[in-house]
Amino acid sequence: MKKKVVHVSVFCIIVILSIGAVQNPFSINYISELKRDSQMVLKEQDSLYEEIVARAESYLEPAIDARIDRVWKAVPGYNGVEVDVEASYDKMKKLDTFDEKRIVFSQTSPNVHLDDLPPTPIYKGNEHKPVVTFLVNVAWGNEYLPEMLKTLKKHELHTTFFLDGSWVKNNPNLAKMLVEEGHEIGNHAYSHPDMSKLTAERIDEEIQKTNSVIEATIDVTPKWFAPPSGSYNQAVVDLADKQGMKTVLWSVDTIDWRKPNPTEMVERVLSKVHNGAMILMHPTEPTSKGLDQLITGIQDKGYKIGTVSEVLSEERVTLGVTLDDNRGIQSGN
Repeated sequence: MKKKVVHVSVFCIIVILSIGAVQNPFSINYISELKRDSQMVLKEQDSLYEEIVARAESYLEPAIDARIDRVWKAVPGYNGVEVDVEASYDKMKKLDTFDEKRIVFSQTSPNVHLDDLPPTPIYKGNEHKPVVTFLVNVAWGNEYLPEMLKTLKKHELHTTFFLDGSWVKNNPNLAKMLVEEGHEIGNHAYSHPDMSKLTAERIDEEIQKTNSVIEATIDVTPKWFAPPSGSYNQAVVDLADKQGMKTVLWSVDTIDWRKPNPTEMVERVLSKVHNGAMILMHPTEPTSKGLDQLITGIQDKGYKIGTVSEVLSEERVTLGVTLDDNRGIQSGN
């Protein structure tokens, strides 16, 4: 009887020790690592996995660093793209055959970003990014704003309106309408001065006063500054930067303030539009009448229309492409 009790006791101790060993965190981690390693070995011996790895390099597009261009000043970077081998394998393994439409891509970030550059004006987005924006400078032209907003809404588009501070003070409801429609808001100084001829104190005042009235009226803090008439010097750029804003100008001009024929204006812009274009316009009659045609023409050329922030971001853009389509891109790094 005693011998039987001893045997049972020993058996119980062995069971307890075995359970303890299996439940030990170190053992669990070790087993998990073994499992992952074995799965990786199996993948690497899989002809499908090998084919995805072999083809991945042909799809590689390196990220492009932000830079200061001799002509275009500060130019933002652009994310690269690479094949996510593991995700692609997971999507193809059930078929057990390579299918280009099931390749999953991930974005890679540049080493140098726009924020890494010294304060420098920006005229356009990256030349590889097929997105353009409208810079709508607003200091007058109230009567044309509703029609422009109606056209943008028709096309389900958002762009960036740069507001004169005194205009916001006198037209708070219109300013609120722009935000309610989902548009981005930028700073266009307070009294539409020639910024390059102002003292540092006055430059600071024009920018800060506008930010204050915009924040008080529509609870938005602008991050982009558009100097009136495009007039600036380095002091303007530096002082805007100190207030958390980058200075933006344009690479294509509608010259709508000259009251051109709307069709001629549209044709002129379409002949000059390019990747990363920032298109200057105002609430004028030619722009109001020609905006619908302009939007259609830009989109027909294969460009997406977005805000200044979207144009200047590093995020890659695909037009009409989804994750399950050919060369679909998975957002994120």
